[in-house]
Order: sequence, then structure tokens, then C-alpha cells
Amino acid sequence: MDNIKYYVAVASSDKIVVNKHFGRADTFHIYGIAEDNSYKYIEKIELTPICEGGNHDENKLVKNAEELSMCRYVIVSRIGPGASSVLASKGITAMEIPDLIDNAINKVISYDEIQDLFK
Repeated sequence: MDNIKYYVAVASSDKIVVNKHFGRADTFHIYGIAEDNSYKYIEKIELTPICEGGNHDENKLVKNAEELSMCRYVIVSRIGPGASSVLASKGITAMEIPDLIDNAINKVISYDEIQDLFK
């Protein structure tokens, strides 16, 4: 599976379920999605959480978005509009899908296929 079409970052503490809020996530698991829509685990990225007791550090937010900029999608359990907007400015679509990672990735693959119909 060397023909990676795009990457997806998943906020998860256990690599089983999407269970982390974007602002509190310190671990993102990166998956590569191939042309045939199969996917494989690539790597774990550790970032500094941006949420500090309800306040957000804008510099950390931008830095984390840059660290994830190789991804087309970020899958999280929750994300605020500000963080979602910063990710969008880097070409990343944030998806709130609190589910098993396999289910969440398959939902994103389906979404991406539908988006391709409009190109």
C-alpha cells in the first residue's frame, strides 16, 4: 500500500476509539488512506494540548495545526469552531466522530468519496 492518497489524524488515547477533544489531545494517530480506500497505521504524533482550563493558547493551536498539516482530515470526539477554523486554514477538515477508529475512518472515506463527486 504505497499509493497513499491522503492522511487522517485521529485523536485517541488507546488507538481503539476516537475519544479525545482536539484541544485536550496530546496524541494523534496517523493513518494513510490508499487509492483503493484501504488504510494502514503510519505513526503516532505527540503534541502539546492547547486547552488550558477553558482558555486556548493561540500559538500552540497554530503550531499543532502545522504539525498535522500533512493530513486532509482530523477525527476527534469534539472540537471548537476556532480550532476547526485554524485547521481549515491549513487545508484540514475537522470531523467530530466519537466512535471506534475503524468506523470513523470508514465514515471519512465515504465522505471523501462524496466530495470527489463535486470536483
